[in-house]
Amino acid sequence: MATRAETVRRMFDAYRGQDRATAEELIAERFVFTSPQDDHIDRAAYLERCFPTADRFTRQELVHVAEVGSDDVLIVYEYDLRDGGSYRNAELTTVVDGRLTEVQVFFGGPAR
Repeated sequence: MATRAETVRRMFDAYRGQDRATAEELIAERFVFTSPQDDHIDRAAYLERCFPTADRFTRQELVHVAEVGSDDVLIVYEYDLRDGGSYRNAELTTVVDGRLTEVQVFFGGPAR
């Protein structure tokens, strides 16, 4: 079985490549997604509203990936938006039995 960090990297790649089949394989049925724009939405809402948004980025790359605690992975990534600006966000992802059960997104400010 893949490590938690490898699972999160795989999901990151699936999002960037808009590989929905892989995303559906990696996201647990009980998945919950939270960000400053989405409050505890379920798997179906995430796949409908959030997953298809990768085209708004011209660049998005992982800066840090660290397994923390018993089930969590903390990532920091930087991205450039098509309409301008470079930013940095962090996410805390919970991985149980090789599947994502929760993602909490923390919006950052402009990347330096």
